[in-house]
Amino acid sequence: MAVDSRKELRTPSDLGDDARKNISASLNGLLSDVFALYMKTKNFHWHVSGPHFRDFHLMLDEQSQEIFEMTDDIAERVRKVGGRTLRSIGEIAKKQRIKDNDAEFVTPQDMLAELAQDNRQLASYMREIHDICDEYRDFSTASLLENWIDEAEERNWFLFESTRRLGAEG
Repeated sequence: MAVDSRKELRTPSDLGDDARKNISASLNGLLSDVFALYMKTKNFHWHVSGPHFRDFHLMLDEQSQEIFEMTDDIAERVRKVGGRTLRSIGEIAKKQRIKDNDAEFVTPQDMLAELAQDNRQLASYMREIHDICDEYRDFSTASLLENWIDEAEERNWFLFESTRRLGAEG
């Protein structure tokens, strides 16, 4: 008797097949966006310049670390609900909604404004997933999302306030 190895990866859960499928798909989309935002934040961390270099360099490094710390929790949550998670950079690229920025030069003001917008968008995506979790009574994933939404809102706040300071200086 042949064993279907795909079923071996499906962690048993009382959430049901529809919940497993919908929550896993949503979380894999979120995971792709988180990886994309992490890479963009690191890109800007590496390439920021100007009179506020040190402050922005340190802030973006701190934010990228916070973003990266989400990745394992998201992927493990997918597995806990019985789904399979991302396997490659190619799969991330297919699913990500946060856009890359491959520009040769980006001003610090534009970097911070773009990252602020991306963090607002990420919070919006997480609220949509929270609604899905509420529908299926997946309280554990919803609880994680609530903390991550707060973190995204805080990153947005810091980035927004930093762009206001730049705008006031010219």
